[in-house]
Amino acid sequence: MWGWRFRNHSTFSLLAITSGIVALTCIVIVGSAGGRQLDPEDEEDKNDAAHGLGQHITWLPLKEGFEIAEKEDKPLMLIIHKSWCGACRSLKPKIKESKELGELSKKFVMVNVLDDEEPPEELYRPDGGYIPRILFFSPKGELMDDVINTEGNPQYKYYYYDVDGIMTSMNGVVKKLLSPLDDDTNIDQNTKDAKDADENAPEDETTTDTTTASDKSELSNDTKLRRPIVNTFYKIGLNWFKTFQLILNDIGY
Repeated sequence: MWGWRFRNHSTFSLLAITSGIVALTCIVIVGSAGGRQLDPEDEEDKNDAAHGLGQHITWLPLKEGFEIAEKEDKPLMLIIHKSWCGACRSLKPKIKESKELGELSKKFVMVNVLDDEEPPEELYRPDGGYIPRILFFSPKGELMDDVINTEGNPQYKYYYYDVDGIMTSMNGVVKKLLSPLDDDTNIDQNTKDAKDADENAPEDETTTDTTTASDKSELSNDTKLRRPIVNTFYKIGLNWFKTFQLILNDIGY
């Protein structure tokens, strides 16, 4: 009787352990499958300010972005988009997958506002409320309204539909905001080479004499002063030579 109970108890324990392992395995499998079915945008939005535009870019909220832009003396790029907008959803993966744009973004303070985060001021809709809109601001927070999508529709100057257009504007902003110091220190290499060539060029035999009249006069006077002295020494030397010859003749040489 006891042996049967012991064997029965062992069997039930083994079945319970096996069932637990199977149940746990199923939970892990279902959980993994469910995780793979999540929206990639939600899965990657570890930074809430990214709004699905990619974690390879440092995104900041608008207010903090302006503060950092002024502090670090960087331009600010602002993307205004909506979750229900087809054009916005089409542009989103292009930005998200562009490593080149991610690298260029390091020269900017990057901000994007989604849905109700859009600021209500007219400053942020210079030619209308269409979306998506991309605006650029100076480090002092001034709208750079002349930075537009030159390849787009002139009626919607700040509408961008691809990464190439965005990067063209970004590079234009970087070039425009170069400080005077940077301009001075980055002298055109061709100009520098030309200056070096002029400095090291051989002198032309036909080079015009640049000696002034006063310099020539001083040279002339100096020459006049030296001539009598030279003549005197020449005469003395000549007389000594003649005397030396007479002495040699007298002694029979």
